[in-house]
Amino acid sequence: MTSRVLEKAHRIVVKVGSSLVTDEGRGIDAEAIGNWARQLATLARQGREVVMVSSGAIAEGMKRLGWKSRPRQIHELQAAAAVGQMGLAQIYETQLREHGMGSAQVLLTHADLADRERYLNARSTLLTLLSLSVIPVINENDTVVTDEIKFGDNDTLGALVANLIEADALVILTDQRGLYSADPRKDPHARLIDEARAGDAQLERMAGGVGSSIGRGGMITKILAAKRAARSGASTVIAWGREPDVLLRLAAGEAIGTALLAGTAKRTARKQWMADHLQLRGAVRIDDGAAAKLREHGKSLLPIGVTEVQGDFVRGDVIAVRDAAGEEIARGLANYSAAEARLIARHASSRIESLLGYAHEPEMIHRDNLVLG
Repeated sequence: MTSRVLEKAHRIVVKVGSSLVTDEGRGIDAEAIGNWARQLATLARQGREVVMVSSGAIAEGMKRLGWKSRPRQIHELQAAAAVGQMGLAQIYETQLREHGMGSAQVLLTHADLADRERYLNARSTLLTLLSLSVIPVINENDTVVTDEIKFGDNDTLGALVANLIEADALVILTDQRGLYSADPRKDPHARLIDEARAGDAQLERMAGGVGSSIGRGGMITKILAAKRAARSGASTVIAWGREPDVLLRLAAGEAIGTALLAGTAKRTARKQWMADHLQLRGAVRIDDGAAAKLREHGKSLLPIGVTEVQGDFVRGDVIAVRDAAGEEIARGLANYSAAEARLIARHASSRIESLLGYAHEPEMIHRDNLVLG
């Protein structure tokens, strides 16, 4: 049911578009951001983990620079983003602090999430911030990349973040009330789609057209983002960003906007991603005690349980975990390279720093990045 997408969600990614954040390009809308900050703080106090993905840096930069129309030159867009990011971060920090919440600015590029080592680093940072009850505010690093400028007004980034932290739900707040069967500005018979399956090909046919003059996304980028988020088991809600208390009402079970449901459970989706979409780069063999902890108790794999390291892999690669007999019992994302793993194998986690001179994580593979065979 639509009403259950956020009602049972523990970890939520919220994405807001440029036109909402900047009041259609007039400048950062402090009142609107204050309303979202209040709702995010309330959700956090309910015990939920929330992440904000916010557009608006380029639009705010345009206003601060006195530009009336969006430039076309990439370097000018990047300059606008650099100027606007200052104000965007400041207003989120101020508004969240007023509601008793800490905040953190995180600038990501799509390349950060495509590279496996940077993927792990970003994931660890975000999960640490959430564990500290800090609300991360994420934006595309427009100053150095062009992906968001060209393609999606951060809708894609919102989905990638949902994949990254294994969110239960992605909420895309936009200037439309949801997905319609046709363009409601042109077709008086257009109807709001209350609920559908993420990835349904019919949705993409309904969602033609581009976004506002301020942002570059359109409904199609939101449909594709929902499809991407569903790959890791996250359902998506597309709703009007100025709907009163939209996040709180969704979390309370009210049906608002369009719900695009993931067809795969989170654990199944993650297992399929590791099993089917990433090539194995190596393996570790573990002792019987470590194998029992993985199989029976769902524990992380610690270096002390590793008896042999096979292959040549780097941090973030997917590797096989084999028992003493050589049978693959699991696979997961390695926190250490093969060379590092050989140095720390059979040693307690407390010795990693003394052996390597640094420590990424206490685990060889964290249980969240480990799937049993």
